[in-house]
Amino acid sequence: MTQLKTAGRRRGLLGNMTDTNLLTTITIAVFIVMYVCAVAFLQEGFLKPQTLFNLLNANAALIILSCGMTLVMITGGIDISVGGVTALVCMSCAVYLDEAGGNVFVAILLALGIGLAFGIVQGFLVAYLDIQPFIVTLAGMFFARGMTTIVHTNPFNVVNSEFVSLKETRLIIPFLGSVNKKGNYIDAYIEIGVVVALLVVAALFVILKWTKTGRNFYAVGGNRQSALMLGINVKRTTFLSYVICGLLAGVGGFVYFLHVGSGAPSHATGAEMNAIASSIIGGTMLTGGVGNIIGTLFGAMSLALIQTIVSSVGLDQAWWTGITIAAMLCIFLVVQSVIISRRKKKNTAEAEASASEAAVEAKAETVSDKAENSNENTDNE
Repeated sequence: MTQLKTAGRRRGLLGNMTDTNLLTTITIAVFIVMYVCAVAFLQEGFLKPQTLFNLLNANAALIILSCGMTLVMITGGIDISVGGVTALVCMSCAVYLDEAGGNVFVAILLALGIGLAFGIVQGFLVAYLDIQPFIVTLAGMFFARGMTTIVHTNPFNVVNSEFVSLKETRLIIPFLGSVNKKGNYIDAYIEIGVVVALLVVAALFVILKWTKTGRNFYAVGGNRQSALMLGINVKRTTFLSYVICGLLAGVGGFVYFLHVGSGAPSHATGAEMNAIASSIIGGTMLTGGVGNIIGTLFGAMSLALIQTIVSSVGLDQAWWTGITIAAMLCIFLVVQSVIISRRKKKNTAEAEASASEAAVEAKAETVSDKAENSNENTDNE
């Protein structure tokens, strides 16, 4: 009974918070603390709301790629082809729009088709042929990078008037503008890609939170054997996660294309690593079964914010950014390790408490049986 009370107190102190919610809360808190510190010590730029909007504008594609990566990681997989797919989408759409005289609508369909094709092929190889996801997606990354160079070798800017008009479209955020050094009022704005990224986050949040498919993703990542015993089609669920990730790579690729307005073989270099880092910082565990899209959003924003802070303090060398990102990853991996240890201790405590309670009940039943037998013997005498 004492053990049961102890376990109950622990649950009360933690507010019955799940691992997913706890990690998400930590990520959001870290982002807020970093931004408040940036405002306190680097006031000039971070006091303007447009600084936050610029983080979203520059990283809308990364947010979308990270959402797809989170979905795959929740099921216990990985996809390192998303950066190559993004580059291939940019180059293919650029060539289609400029050299073939295409229109934006078909270019969007082309981007979605490329991403979907990678998702279907890689998902089939991983889910139905049981090939290691790292190997499959590594091959996908190399293939996408190679195809990008085949489509066009040299980088170039897109001059298609319809595309340029869409690229330069801005959504004004009222009442959050600022006055520049010349005394002119500048409206705050976001790009179209930010709207797309936020819609993707909202859609995946709903899927993972309130649909059977979302619960299946978590179940497969948590324990594949248990998922099978529950009647979940593990292969189909795994396949679906890669298909969605590939589709989001196509969406993210076009959003990236809208932001840079060009095609180049070097586009989105390292984007897959940044997507993995954003997912981990956002609370997604590499072991699977734990993750939250809202956490991923703040993970990507935290990654962008730390890069901006490092640049603002004058450390423009690339290695400083790498060092700070590595430090953040190490910290969050340690936090995840602590969370896993906490979960194991909690499960052990609950198991011991249940066993103790069962032993007490069994003992009580034994005493009761003995008392009844003694009464029966007395009556017989």
